[in-house]
Amino acid sequence: MDRRTFMIASATMALPNIARAQSAPTRIVFWHSMTAVLGEEVNRLCDTFNSSQSAIQVQPLFRGGYAESMTAAIAAWRAGQAPHLVQVFEVGTGSMLGAGPAVRQIWELSQETGIDIDPAVFIPAVRGYYSLTDGRLASMPFNSSTAVMFYNKDSFEKAGLDPETPPATWKHVIAAAQAIRASSAAAIPMTTSWPVWIQLEQFGAIHDLPYATQANGFDGLDAELLINTEHYVAQVQRLLDMAKDGTFRYGGRDNSADAMFPSGQAAMSFNSSSVRSDIARTANFRWGTAMLPYDPAVIDQPINSIIGGASLWPMTTPNRTPEEYKAVASFLLFLSQPENVASWSKNTGYVPVTVAGYELMRQQGFFKENPGADVPIEQLTRGTMTKNSMGFRLGRMAELRNIISEELERALQGAQSAQAAMDVSVRRGNRVLRDFQRTQRS
Repeated sequence: MDRRTFMIASATMALPNIARAQSAPTRIVFWHSMTAVLGEEVNRLCDTFNSSQSAIQVQPLFRGGYAESMTAAIAAWRAGQAPHLVQVFEVGTGSMLGAGPAVRQIWELSQETGIDIDPAVFIPAVRGYYSLTDGRLASMPFNSSTAVMFYNKDSFEKAGLDPETPPATWKHVIAAAQAIRASSAAAIPMTTSWPVWIQLEQFGAIHDLPYATQANGFDGLDAELLINTEHYVAQVQRLLDMAKDGTFRYGGRDNSADAMFPSGQAAMSFNSSSVRSDIARTANFRWGTAMLPYDPAVIDQPINSIIGGASLWPMTTPNRTPEEYKAVASFLLFLSQPENVASWSKNTGYVPVTVAGYELMRQQGFFKENPGADVPIEQLTRGTMTKNSMGFRLGRMAELRNIISEELERALQGAQSAQAAMDVSVRRGNRVLRDFQRTQRS
C-alpha cells in the first residue's frame, strides 16, 4: 500500500451502525449561515445523509449571518431550545469555548457516544484552530478557507509583467502595482477584502509574528494585543503609502471590495480562497491565484497561513437524549468522510479540511483541471506551524476586528499615523479582552 492510499484508508472510517428504522427517526436541527449556492450544498449534504439511512433525519435551517446565528444559538440555549448543531465563524471560537455547558465539544461528544471523530484526519492548520492546547478537538471543521492573492493576467501582460509569475514579496507587489498604474493596465492596481483578517492576522501568521500574548490567546484569557509592534506598524504604513500614491484602493470592511476584481477594475486583489468559484463564473479575463506575499526583511521563508470560515458546534439542552447526541456524532462523522469532504470542496470553493479529502481530489484530477485551486492547501501546509500560526483564541474577536477597522480607516483618511492607529487599536482592544476575561470568571 503506497503512502497516498494509506492516508485515505486510515482516514476513511466506517460509519457506525445505525439502528434500523424506527417509527420516529431521531431529528437533528442544524442551524447554518450559508446562502445561495452554498446553502444548496448544505441541503445536498443533509439530503445525502438522510437518504443513506432511516434512523436519523437532519433538518438544515438558515439562521442568518454568522454573528446573528451565534448570538441566537446562545439565546436559544438559555431558553432551553438550542439547536443540535450550529455553524459558527472562526472568530467566534473563543466565545464558544467560553460558553461552557452550552456546548458539547467534539472530544466530549466522541467520548460519550463512542463514535470516534479523529482529530488526526484534519489538515494541521485546520485542526489547530479548532483544538484545545492539548490537541483535543473542540468543534468540527466544516467550511474552511484561507487568504490568497488573485491577479489579472491580462492586466499584468498589458503592464509588461510576466502573467505567469505573480509577485511573491511585498517589494514585488509594489513594483507590479506601480507598473500597472503607469501603464493604465487597470483602474485599480491593488485592493483587499477583509483588511484586518488578511493584512494583519494573516500577515502575522505567515511571518511567524505574535498577534497577541499568551500564544494568541491559546494559553490564557489574559492575552494582550501586540499589533502596535514594529512589523505590524510597517505593514499598515505600506498600505497607507500605496493608498497615497494611487496603487492601492481601500474598498471597505469585510467583503466590501469583492466586486472590484471579477469586474476587471482591480488587477490584484487579496481575498478569501472561497471566492474562487465566483470569480471563475463572472470574470471575463485571464486570471491566476497566488500565495500571499511576504516581507523578506521579516522572515526568510514564510510559513502557513491561517484559516477562515466556520466550524460546527454541538449544543446542549436539559432534555437532550443520548440518542440525539449519538445522532449528531454520526452526522459529523459522515461529513468527515473523504468523498463528502471532496464534493463539498469542489462544489463550494472551500478547501478540503481532511488530508484524505485533499488526496481524493488530487487523485480525481481536480487540481489539474482547475489550476491554482491547490494554492490555498499548499499555503496552509507550508513550513512548520507555530504558536503564531495556529490561529486565535481571543474572546469577542469580531468586536476586535471592528475596532481595528475603525482605526485603520482613520489612518487612511489622514487623521492619524500608522503607529497611532495601532496604538489606539491595542488600547481599545485590550479593554474588550479584559471585559471578556471578567465575564468568564464571573
